[in-house]
Amino acid sequence: MTKPITCIIVDDEPPAIRILQKYAEQLPGLECVATTTSALEALRLIEVHQPDILFLDIQMRDLTGIQLSALIKDKVGIIFTTAYPQFAVEGFELNAIDYLLKPIAFSRFITAVEKARATIPLTGSKHNIPSTEEEFFFIKTDGKNKFKRVEIADIFYIESIKNYIVIHTMNEQIVTYNTLKYFEEKLPENLFIKIHKSFIIAFNKIEKTDNNEVWLLQKSLPLGDTYKIDFFTRINERKL
Repeated sequence: MTKPITCIIVDDEPPAIRILQKYAEQLPGLECVATTTSALEALRLIEVHQPDILFLDIQMRDLTGIQLSALIKDKVGIIFTTAYPQFAVEGFELNAIDYLLKPIAFSRFITAVEKARATIPLTGSKHNIPSTEEEFFFIKTDGKNKFKRVEIADIFYIESIKNYIVIHTMNEQIVTYNTLKYFEEKLPENLFIKIHKSFIIAFNKIEKTDNNEVWLLQKSLPLGDTYKIDFFTRINERKL
């Protein structure tokens, strides 16, 4: 049986929360695990419940939805909800799954949930990240039933090029047909970090960095604006 996808609703207006809760209750396969009127409280709830979807209002008192999404960007799929259409472009620039304009019709809510469902693995869980005890994995390479063992400790960075992934190690580049999102979900999050829509890097392999670039294997990789807060938070945790 397919596991329901889970959501948290964040809006500083209780009536708006109640509408989305009612919609969620009517939609099979969707479970609302928490609601809050505080963006700051949402940070705690996301860590506790690890939802698949966050319905996120943009205009809130303590922290805007845009600011919150920058903090939790890769932890949960975001569907923005707002009465202000001028925020749509900014929302999609942050790789939001969808943008719902209030008042939200039930049919439009269903469309957004289906978009989100398409981004979630068929197992119903996007949190199957291997522990650091798992030191390797196998990926499919060219040819039928050809797989290559990849040692996690050997990975410097992973690059997305259209429909292909290139795993860069000290000695080779391994190409496979896959998505960056797949590796983002599978690799140990304490060892790897996404720095750009096209790059995931091994944090302990960083040679140097500035506000716009990160160097690994003596090569400069771009540091995307969307990922800077999380990246420099990790850097400051290791700073002497």
